[in-house]
Amino acid sequence: MNAQILLIEDDQIIFEMVKERFIQWSFDVTRPDDFQKVMDVFIEQKPQLVIIDIQLPSYDGFHWCREIRHISKVPIIFLSSRDHPMDMIMAMQMGADDFVQKPFHMEVLLAKVQALLRRTYDYQEEKLDVSNWNGAIIDFAKSEVKKQDKLVELTKNELFVLRILLKSVDVIVSRDKLMRELWDDARFVNDNTLSVNVNRLRIKLEEIGLKEVIITKKGLGYMAITKGE
Repeated sequence: MNAQILLIEDDQIIFEMVKERFIQWSFDVTRPDDFQKVMDVFIEQKPQLVIIDIQLPSYDGFHWCREIRHISKVPIIFLSSRDHPMDMIMAMQMGADDFVQKPFHMEVLLAKVQALLRRTYDYQEEKLDVSNWNGAIIDFAKSEVKKQDKLVELTKNELFVLRILLKSVDVIVSRDKLMRELWDDARFVNDNTLSVNVNRLRIKLEEIGLKEVIITKKGLGYMAITKGE
């Protein structure tokens, strides 16, 4: 698919390298000229995917991720030389969909971008009748879960995890299967990324009264369960 990608990266060499490789796949890669006006560029260009470095002039990548998430659910990938686990956790908690550490292999970044674009845009028309799961209404088009008067919004990854689990309600889904479904090829997945997304999904569901509806089967995987009202 043709896609507009906004690369928020101040390293000109990395930008040119990514742009040159991605053009071969019909991706249009741009970046802000002024790193104090990132949101102006984002609003003007309306990209299908954003890649953000953490260390940037003026404001860091966490700031811009937060600002983007205030107005958009566009897929976001962090690209950073920082390797502390808390950086990845912070990125995911702020709504990022993936994290790639520098130095990186271009083919790995490209595979992650392609997989994220596919699951964000190619699956939008898929129907799944789970509107009354444990008394909650799940709107896959809006990426929302509502129970009574409480509502939470899910990121693309959280929604996709929930979709997969709900295809097999009351059946264990292995971590390997989840990672294959989410990222197409588990070689490109950090195991912590899946844990962060599942835990974040649980927290959001608990906020609307859906407690302990996604359980961990140690050594096996996860299971979405049906609870009696």
